[in-house]
Amino acid sequence: MTTTPAQPLDGDAAGPDLDETATIARDLIRFDTSNYGGGRSNGEAEAAEYVADKLRALGVEPRLFESEPGRVSVVARIEGRDRAKPGLVVHGHLDVVPADPANWSVDPFAGVVRDGMLWGRGAVDMKNMDAMMLSSIGDILRAGDRPARDLVVGFLADEEAGGVLGSHYLVREHPELFDGATEAISEVGGYSTFIDGRRSYLLQTGEKALIWIKLIARGTAGHGSQMIEANAVTRLAEAVAALGRRQWPITLTDTTAALLRQVASILDVDVEQTSPDELVLRTGTARGFIRGSLRTTTNPTMLTAGYKHNVVPDTAEALVDIRCMPGHEETVLDEVRALIGDDIEIVTMHTDIGLETPFAGPLVEAIEATLHRHDPGAPVLPYLLSGGTDNKALSLLGIAGYGFAPLRLDEGMDFPAMFHGVDERVPLDALSFGSRVLRDLLATY
Repeated sequence: MTTTPAQPLDGDAAGPDLDETATIARDLIRFDTSNYGGGRSNGEAEAAEYVADKLRALGVEPRLFESEPGRVSVVARIEGRDRAKPGLVVHGHLDVVPADPANWSVDPFAGVVRDGMLWGRGAVDMKNMDAMMLSSIGDILRAGDRPARDLVVGFLADEEAGGVLGSHYLVREHPELFDGATEAISEVGGYSTFIDGRRSYLLQTGEKALIWIKLIARGTAGHGSQMIEANAVTRLAEAVAALGRRQWPITLTDTTAALLRQVASILDVDVEQTSPDELVLRTGTARGFIRGSLRTTTNPTMLTAGYKHNVVPDTAEALVDIRCMPGHEETVLDEVRALIGDDIEIVTMHTDIGLETPFAGPLVEAIEATLHRHDPGAPVLPYLLSGGTDNKALSLLGIAGYGFAPLRLDEGMDFPAMFHGVDERVPLDALSFGSRVLRDLLATY
């Protein structure tokens, strides 16, 4: 079945000048694959069919996996020139977080091209990488060539809700898809930032652990005009404030320590005499991601309580997003319990592991060499992602994952702010750059 994306609602300035990467990214944005979490999603089925058709046109036979109705992932294996080499997983996700059109200057699902950029939900997270994957692989195959090694190419469902119906489903139910693969590349790495005016690239070599909890406060129900000492909303508010205001101490991992050493070298300062916070604040727009990698964060994200203005409810609930260093999960949960007190119940909704992979080895060397061919002299630095990716699930199969979706960006662009942000957009020339770099890597590594 050939699927056509929805047409834009407010016009399209793209025309025939878009290259293949930008065209595919635009088309994918026009599929509203919003994932609201909690089992509510628009689904990835139509976008998955679109991707599958693109692969079939290249002579690649994809497999589609539907974990629940409408929740579809696409996986294909492409034989490499040297099948004795371990396979490489190249993966992206098809779902996106929701977007409220009232807050945007363009329709978030129209795929608008304006000011040299492609605008829309998923432009950076991560339908841009999905498009780069398809166009770079297409360039290799249409030239009559093969990738250097076997590729397992995945376009996955449900990443924005922890990958339960996507990467984790495939790893659990179909691990054979990844047989022979030892490494993976995906999102939230390979993009550029400016440190002391020098363009540098960040390779994501680790991820913080993830703990999503629900807080439940209980009290006495009653009329809103009464004296209610055991007020569930008040108890919850105190717990939420305690976690939201908690300033966790700096905890450096091997990855963040290596990053700070390289940043200090670029800045020509003594890493022992300069605080980690000060160094991170001088990493340009990348500080938006890197600051969260220095310490645990406990961010309240949702509140639920009551049903009427003059009724005191007997329960109140809050969701809290905890991100901590790999291996620190139990210690952090113990401190959370101590902070909020025994009156608040904690329910763990979802957890996922933290990762650290070496900033060394043949793949890292190949990534550095490839970037240097396309942007000579630019340093490549490791960093720990404060969020998470589908590499967490692949790690359960012993696959070492890196974040490498290469983009060369201008100094003024706040790229981290685009993730889950309003007016998400990516420069067209950055998409073209990324496709060239990825094609080069896949053809030579």
